[in-house]
Amino acid sequence: MNDHRDVLDLLVIPNMTEACLHKLFQAFKEPAAVKQATLPELSEAVGPEMARRIRQDPIASAVDHLLSVMTRLSIAIVPCYAPEYPAWLKAMDHFPPVLFMLGRITSADENALAIVGTRGATVYGKGVAAEFAAEFVRAGITVVSGMARGIDTAAHTSALKHGGRTIAILGCGLDIAYPPENRRLMAEIARHGCVISEFMVGTPPLAYNFPRRNRIIAGISRAIVAIEAKEQSGVMNTVNWAASQGKDVFAIPGNIYSKTSAGTNRLIKEGAMPVTSAAEVLESLGLPKARPDRTAPAAPQDDQERTVWEALSTDPVYLDELAERTGRPTAGLLQVLLSLEIKGLIRQLPGMMFVRDP
Repeated sequence: MNDHRDVLDLLVIPNMTEACLHKLFQAFKEPAAVKQATLPELSEAVGPEMARRIRQDPIASAVDHLLSVMTRLSIAIVPCYAPEYPAWLKAMDHFPPVLFMLGRITSADENALAIVGTRGATVYGKGVAAEFAAEFVRAGITVVSGMARGIDTAAHTSALKHGGRTIAILGCGLDIAYPPENRRLMAEIARHGCVISEFMVGTPPLAYNFPRRNRIIAGISRAIVAIEAKEQSGVMNTVNWAASQGKDVFAIPGNIYSKTSAGTNRLIKEGAMPVTSAAEVLESLGLPKARPDRTAPAAPQDDQERTVWEALSTDPVYLDELAERTGRPTAGLLQVLLSLEIKGLIRQLPGMMFVRDP
């Protein structure tokens, strides 16, 4: 935790930039050595003005607050010189000097594949995302996405449902669940993979954070699979980052009249590889085939989950009707439904309807 504090002491310095941090880590290797450096040594690395700021005492109360939040939430600071920092991420230009993590990265994640797509996904798009994620994890591949609504949520949920690893890259601090309804999903991802951000705790999900977030999605993944995207969207930004890093880009062809397919169809015109199955992606990258899925989920043992599951059948039930049947408020009910969906026991249909998954 002392190392955490040394890193935070640098991060809270006014106008401390990524470029300055990289220069400091390159010159002094770690924050403790930065704090012990002389003013001339610091000036040589980052200039006299920043050197003077580094030599000033940090705002102890601010650092204490950040440390308490991170300790309470089990958020780790992972600077780029630490062994836990994913080595393959450092292959890209402008890699983050510091990452914040919930969960952990493993060497098996080096072959991770990103599944990206629009927040306003169609039922078809979410189904494709779920199918591809399921086959990837059955092949031992980690699924990466941005935990946004739509395609991202479908990909993460399916990866967890099929017992695989998944990584979420956020555009805000890790003390903030965004979107809010994915709070339970975020906790599940942290338990069975990793949630990552380059943003300090307390940073809100501002629009200009997400292009920076997208470069990490591209950098941490071996390849990108675009399911649905509008022509001007964050998906296209992620693909541009991937292309600049020399990563393979795959795209799902879509309806030529659908706005949600305009971006992916354009990507295919511009050279992305069109695919219609996850097996094609795995074969193209020389990765192992997916193992057959022979597991059937057991009935829930948790009392709350069992009550909700027993109130469902193969006939669709609206959320409001399910709330009446179970006597539970919809907010709490949604958390239970997400848990059941992750376990493969139920499915959500359009219009907030739910059914048992046969």
